[in-house]
Amino acid sequence: MKAILFPGQGSQIVGMGSEFYNNFPTVKKLFAEADETLKFKISKIILNGPDSDLKLTQNTQPSILLVSYSIFTILKNEFNFNLEKIKYFAGHSLGEYSSLLCANALSFQDSLHLLFERGKFMQEAVPIGKGGMLAILGSDIVEINDCMSQIKSEGVCEVANDNAHGQIIVSGNIELIEELKNILKKNKKKCISLPVSAPFHCSLMNPAAIKMKEKIDMVNFKKPDFEIISNVTALPVIEPEDIKKFLVQQIYSKVRWRESIDFMGKKKVEDFIEIGPGKILTGLVKRILPNSNSFNINSINDIKNLKNES
Repeated sequence: MKAILFPGQGSQIVGMGSEFYNNFPTVKKLFAEADETLKFKISKIILNGPDSDLKLTQNTQPSILLVSYSIFTILKNEFNFNLEKIKYFAGHSLGEYSSLLCANALSFQDSLHLLFERGKFMQEAVPIGKGGMLAILGSDIVEINDCMSQIKSEGVCEVANDNAHGQIIVSGNIELIEELKNILKKNKKKCISLPVSAPFHCSLMNPAAIKMKEKIDMVNFKKPDFEIISNVTALPVIEPEDIKKFLVQQIYSKVRWRESIDFMGKKKVEDFIEIGPGKILTGLVKRILPNSNSFNINSINDIKNLKNES
């Protein structure tokens, strides 16, 4: 059994998807359609940068979706990728929108619009410089919760991403993040401040979730062709109303990625295929389920290698 995974923010790089853009008219058409839908040249930002524009959250999110969807479309239409053995689709944070789009639960235009708005609302929720995120490496969730309980300041400091064994991201007010950093260092725990523009996936994102609910409620969602693993529950979701509800909650909730991969492993998924820029999720799968097979599709050569493995 197989699952398809779609990456989230942090996987972006200027020039991503260019090989597919240059070789397949279908992708050129999708990029042009995205420009028309969003009313600005997102294709130019993706292909030529500058990096500072691509890193703006409202640009990053639809850009990653566009590249992931382009690769998925080529894989399916040009290389006759067999979807029969696929049981689940899952995406990391914004990647959940990619999974819904590729599973025909959401239209291309609606996906782009929603992610552009999502990025904008998340950026606006907290003034720049007031929030932060911290990657904690080599510690488990119990140890991290113990360190967080030692914070004396008032404010928000919450687990934002449970990515894998020994890779957890914390998000919140910058003062509390710095305080936690000092506590972790005293306890000889390794941590790295992340270069992000906002504290994602914590309760500081509540204002963004309220605005996003209005946008999501206006969009028609269909039942997906495949079971979607929700970031919020780490369980399958197929009913449109449940999907909409969890997409709103996802903005301020912990991304339960480790649990999501564990769930699929317990359901006998052996092959995980990451479609989109980068290979972050492929690396996480290898850490969570060392005995599984994980592949990333980010080039034409990757597709040929995958077909040889099949």
